Amino acid sequence: MKREELLAIAEKAINGDRARDYGDAYENFSRIAAGWGVILGSAAGNVSGLRPESVALMMCWLKMCRLMNGITHQDSWIDLIGYAALGGELAERSLKEDEAEALLEESE
Repeated sequence: MKREELLAIAEKAINGDRARDYGDAYENFSRIAAGWGVILGSAAGNVSGLRPESVALMMCWLKMCRLMNGITHQDSWIDLIGYAALGGELAERSLKEDEAEALLEESE
């Protein structure tokens, strides 16, 4: 597909379904920025920095912001649940990796 075709599809989406489902882009992105700022601020205090589960949390917040404009939008609820489940799995994996690194450092 050529860029002109892709641009036409994107234009139709952001000015049609997405605008209707998620509301004004500036307002939605402002809400997302506020939440992501809190999450990133928390990650900045973490020795490991931004972690995969932090990204999952950010995506959950994005979906919650979208739901603020259309609480009945089922796709956003499903995506939110999916990101939350992935976040839980990623957090467990990170914890195991942290524990393994700590054991390795102790043995050195």
